[in-house]
Amino acid sequence: MVPTWAIILDYVLGMIMWTLIGRAAMNIFQREDSTFFFMRVFVKYTNPIIKIFKPITPSFLFGGFIALYVAWFFYLFRFYAMPYLLGYDVWGMLAFPLESDFSKQLYRLFN
Repeated sequence: MVPTWAIILDYVLGMIMWTLIGRAAMNIFQREDSTFFFMRVFVKYTNPIIKIFKPITPSFLFGGFIALYVAWFFYLFRFYAMPYLLGYDVWGMLAFPLESDFSKQLYRLFN
């Protein structure tokens, strides 16, 4: 049984990761200073996270690639550090609580 703190931590890290990925995807179609509501929300909520990672972000990255680079760190932490902290060797595909619950709901919705 996965402890409650681990599920909450994974949900928070997963939401941050997917929000950063969403920002990168939106950046394909919208500029970062766009007045489009969703783009403003993505930029507003991810800018503080991107600023924290600025010292380790390569200077040659631009636009959406910066958000993807930062999202990659959250993915790595979720994939490697979380199982280590919980004492597991490997979680495997869809073993992240956030994505697992999401896929279960999709399965229930379409079946």
